[in-house]
Amino acid sequence: MPKRDRPHPPLPDAEVPGCDTPLVHLDTVRQVQPEILSMPEAKSMAEFFGVLADPNRLRLLSALARQEMCVCDLAAGLKMGESAVSHQLRILRAMRLVDYRKEGRNVYYSLADSHIINLYREVAEHLQET
Repeated sequence: MPKRDRPHPPLPDAEVPGCDTPLVHLDTVRQVQPEILSMPEAKSMAEFFGVLADPNRLRLLSALARQEMCVCDLAAGLKMGESAVSHQLRILRAMRLVDYRKEGRNVYYSLADSHIINLYREVAEHLQET
């Protein structure tokens, strides 16, 4: 993402708050350590969020958060080509973010489950907060 598009540019090192004194609170560390993601879990989650980092995929999810739609309707609504929409849907389907059903020669897509709907809505709501 180009720097000009970042909502919050990183702070210079001098402005990043940190500990005044290097004191490790062992009780806190021991309490939190079992809850820290393992590296394989973190890599999986990073891949998941990486898939969501594409604006076109997010636009597809926003449409599907409203209702099930076929590829041609998604393409028309997003003003994208059907092949481009199909490509993005293939990526979303590989991460189990969307599901599909066939009706005759048409394929209808929807968000995979309530987790995806809730995740989308929570992020949208968070971004609307002041």
